[in-house]
Amino acid sequence: MTRREVVRMVYEHKKPPYVPWHFWFTKEALEKLQKHFNKKDLEDLDKVLNPHFLPLGSEIGFFEDIGSDRVQDVFGVTWDRSIDKDIGNVDNCLLPEPTLDNYTFPDPLDPRFFEGIEEKIALHGDRFRVFQLGFSLFERAWTLRGMENLMMDFIDNPDFVHALLGRIVDYNIAQVSEALTYDIDAVYFGDDWGQQHGLLMGPKFWHEFIYPQLKRMYGVVKDAGKFVSIHSCGDVDELFDDLIGIGLNCFNPFQPEVMDVYALMKAYRGKLCFHGGLSTQKTLPYGTVEEVKAETQKLIDCGMEGNYILSPAHAVEGDVPLENMLAFIELAASQPGYKGN
Repeated sequence: MTRREVVRMVYEHKKPPYVPWHFWFTKEALEKLQKHFNKKDLEDLDKVLNPHFLPLGSEIGFFEDIGSDRVQDVFGVTWDRSIDKDIGNVDNCLLPEPTLDNYTFPDPLDPRFFEGIEEKIALHGDRFRVFQLGFSLFERAWTLRGMENLMMDFIDNPDFVHALLGRIVDYNIAQVSEALTYDIDAVYFGDDWGQQHGLLMGPKFWHEFIYPQLKRMYGVVKDAGKFVSIHSCGDVDELFDDLIGIGLNCFNPFQPEVMDVYALMKAYRGKLCFHGGLSTQKTLPYGTVEEVKAETQKLIDCGMEGNYILSPAHAVEGDVPLENMLAFIELAASQPGYKGN
């Protein structure tokens, strides 16, 4: 059975022969692993990590180096990477006023988004194929307008917010529709809505502004017979029933610091798949090797009932000891049902 087939079993709410996994790391964490395993690039490191997903597309959109520790995405947003080397902090405001009159959206069919997809699928056909679209709605809106401005717009300029989110989703749908012409399995939408306790914008505004647009996007994927996967950091489990209702299949990052992951796995078994769950705020950076192994094993044991993909709850940061990273990597691959495919 291929890794792709095992992940499909999980998405389809069947009991897998083992719990599949897909790990992600920041640049600093990756450098530790590359040095330890003596691997020069991510492609080479994958031979050790055995990821079950094949990420396709360009999740946030072609950061271009513009100097002074700054990069620019295809929307024209400038990101300061002097501290955060992986994404950065927004350094400009492209929509200083609540209007789209002077802004031109980029080309959603820019060939760079689809470059190499067929070749990657041919090379890694045994992995679950996921077209990734990050900053897919609320995040894209606030990076253009500014967080404080957008939050005020929910109250002061609701028509503008509907227009902005609608244009973002038009862009996304055009790109996703092209991605669906390839032999992929799922589309992954990244869009953080949560904080440590509750929603950033609150349930009222989420349902008024975000939910209708998600329904449009997810519907395109579901109509094509593919799976919908999302990433949203924070305490957002109050939205699970609504998200399942519009087609969600898998939720990531599943943070144990903000939700009861074991209770949720049990409550939503047969309805929603979870991807994540291993503590990146506490256990990985601060726990012992034995504590990492214990938490990983507990997740694996629960995941053997189905509906679960093993992973840290977010990208593993550079402050995580190498020994702790090796602990969950080795435990995943040592599962009895895993044959090293």
